[in-house]
Amino acid sequence: MIDIFLIIILLICLITDIKNRMIYNKVIYPALLITFIYHFTTGGWEGLSHSFIGFLIGFGLLLIPYFMGGMGAGDVKLLALIGAIKGSAFVFQSFIYIAIIGALMAIAIILFRRGMLKSMIYFLSSLKNGVVLKGGISRGSLTATYPYGVAIVGGAFLLLFIQGVSFL
Repeated sequence: MIDIFLIIILLICLITDIKNRMIYNKVIYPALLITFIYHFTTGGWEGLSHSFIGFLIGFGLLLIPYFMGGMGAGDVKLLALIGAIKGSAFVFQSFIYIAIIGALMAIAIILFRRGMLKSMIYFLSSLKNGVVLKGGISRGSLTATYPYGVAIVGGAFLLLFIQGVSFL
């Protein structure tokens, strides 16, 4: 049941992050409250403490990138919610997949932004022929932003798939 709840929240956040580039508090905060109540009723104080530890780990993993301006607060809160729902081990393992997916997304955005790939091909072919052309990665390509919630959702879904999520 908790996996279905997580999947619903992830899908909502994925859609809003792609469509509006926002992960809304009106989704995160009620889900967090429901999560804490669920873990308290099913596991007592121990269940609530495990959920809270997962929340803190998820929150802490993206806190430094947030302070450095690398991502939004919604991304941090979403990973914290994932930690609260599934626990500390799940959030930490999914973070590895999230980082890989996020890096692949960043590379793809840099390469396919405004002829960047074409420019790099020209630059490499000029080096092969002994001619040095001005080229490389433009500063604008490195400042491109993208919805990191997509990577967060992708990493969580990937780990759910690897673990064999149960719907019954």
